[in-house]
Order: sequence, then structure tokens, then C-alpha cells
Amino acid sequence: QLQLVESGGGLVQPGGSLRLSCKASGFTLANYGIGWFRQAPGKEREGVSCSSSADNTYYSDSVKGRFTISRDNAKNTVYLQIDNLKPEDTGVYYCAASYFQVMCDMYMPGYDYWGQGTQVTVSS
Repeated sequence: QLQLVESGGGLVQPGGSLRLSCKASGFTLANYGIGWFRQAPGKEREGVSCSSSADNTYYSDSVKGRFTISRDNAKNTVYLQIDNLKPEDTGVYYCAASYFQVMCDMYMPGYDYWGQGTQVTVSS
């Protein structure tokens, strides 16, 4: 069964950190670009970061300098380190996989598999 499973979300105070994980099963993550997307309450889903199959990375302007994407192909897992969390980072975070994505692209229909999401809440 092909699937992505996110974990690592939670409730954190502003300025705190989280590390989200996206573990793939049923396929080899190294052959895929992985995107991280988030959806805040009442807003559209947006792309925040990507790690391509050629190890190119992308960050949206709103997260640049605070989010770091990395991958451990041996563990078939991609991570999203989130530092200096802000209340506007609150939302459900999803990872998605796009086959043989050499250059990062946050175009959502281009992703083949999606995880179920993990909730991140930033509040004091």
C-alpha cells in the first residue's frame, strides 16, 4: 500500500520549534520530490517547502529562514524543521510526493500521493 504518514505536530508557544516527519511506505522516497503544504482555518492550502528528487529545495517567503526541509532516504522519511513558530503558522500540515520531480514545484495537482496531515497550533 502506497502511503505517506505525517507526524510531529502539536501545540507550541510562539517562538518554539517542531520537527515534522513524513514517512513513505510502499515506494522509494528518493525517486520523488516531496512538498510540504499547510492549510490554516478558513484559508486555502498553500505550499511552504519542497525537496526535489535532485535535492533542490524551495521555501515560500513566509517561512524562509525559519523552516528547513531535509530528507533521510535510508529511512524513507522527509523532515520539516520549524523554528521561531508564529501564530500564523497554525494549520494542518500535509506532505505530498511527486514522482521524479527534479525541480521543486508547488503546483498541487502535480503531486501523486498525499498524507493525512498533522495539526500544528501555535498559541500562548
